Amino acid sequence: MTDLPVATLVALLGFAAGIVFGATAQRTNFCTMGAISDMVNLQDYRRFRAWLLAIAVALAGSQLLHLGGFVDLGKSIYLTPNLGWLGAVLGGLMFGFGMTLTGGCGNKTLVRLGSGNLKSLVVAIVLGLFAYMTLRGLLALPRAQFIETTNLNLTRTGLRTQGIPDMAAAVSGLSIPLLRWLMAGAAVLALLWYCFKDGEFRASRDTVVGALIIGALIPAGWWITGVIGADEFEPTPLASFTFVAPVGESLMYLMVFTGAKINFGIAIVGGVIAGSFLMALATNTFRIESFADAADVLRHLGGAALMGTGGVLALGCTIGQGITGLSTLAAGSVLAWLSILAGGVYGMKYLEEGSFGGALRALLARG
Repeated sequence: MTDLPVATLVALLGFAAGIVFGATAQRTNFCTMGAISDMVNLQDYRRFRAWLLAIAVALAGSQLLHLGGFVDLGKSIYLTPNLGWLGAVLGGLMFGFGMTLTGGCGNKTLVRLGSGNLKSLVVAIVLGLFAYMTLRGLLALPRAQFIETTNLNLTRTGLRTQGIPDMAAAVSGLSIPLLRWLMAGAAVLALLWYCFKDGEFRASRDTVVGALIIGALIPAGWWITGVIGADEFEPTPLASFTFVAPVGESLMYLMVFTGAKINFGIAIVGGVIAGSFLMALATNTFRIESFADAADVLRHLGGAALMGTGGVLALGCTIGQGITGLSTLAAGSVLAWLSILAGGVYGMKYLEEGSFGGALRALLARG
């Protein structure tokens, strides 16, 4: 196996990691959109705590890899010196709202697809189409002209990256590695305390185990691309789990196979679908599902388009920014994650009230 080209080995390991992700999410019902829904509608915070636990594990593992010198997270897309605040906020809101219309985010769409949900097949195709349009197609020019022109070039302030430790070091005068240790440690401990102080969450064994596995897969992704993929002549771009852009790239790979190269992102998309499919068969939960009516179709189409475009603007989804990005301690990831949460909460109220105005009034009355 060591004789394989590095790119092929990275893809195979990415596919295997994707299988673990898909099987775990299918078996434990790990769902970030579901976490928001449970909070808003049921005041049940168990799945939200699972999301936070996954963040804590991902943050701890990723920072240990970085501080140990195994990978340089500064080479990831999250820690560039260009802070895309508008893309993070607008894209996050769009993605959060869109996922409520489709009943799940990017990874949940793939998990449901593997479990037999035909609605998710349509969502995945439309999401991938709009993602690629926003990356390199019809919407790429408006993105560059109206969104990226607002990016803040932090090098003008003497910062090398948009990492929160870098910003704190510029203000405090303390060293970046020290602040990284302190911030990561404090965040992990705070998240663990919040998660496990709740007895119901502690008693939800599958939920806890699922969160631990999902969280651990993030540093595994950094390791695969940053260590295994460290080829001297053609190094693999440093990346970990994210789903919006890779779904778009996967569609292109399927359509333009000749000359196309599989990468880590495409491999994990296929792995998640395969893992979910295998787990659904093993647990006898594979079910063919379709749309209820025309309104259901339109709702899913609109949500998929918003997720595809918003996910690219925000540089990630509930996993890509909400776990992977946060594991790098990037300021843009915090903005994107909070915006996704806000968009998701508003989307839940929109579905409940049936109008944009009604949703806003309901949120104001509640707040």
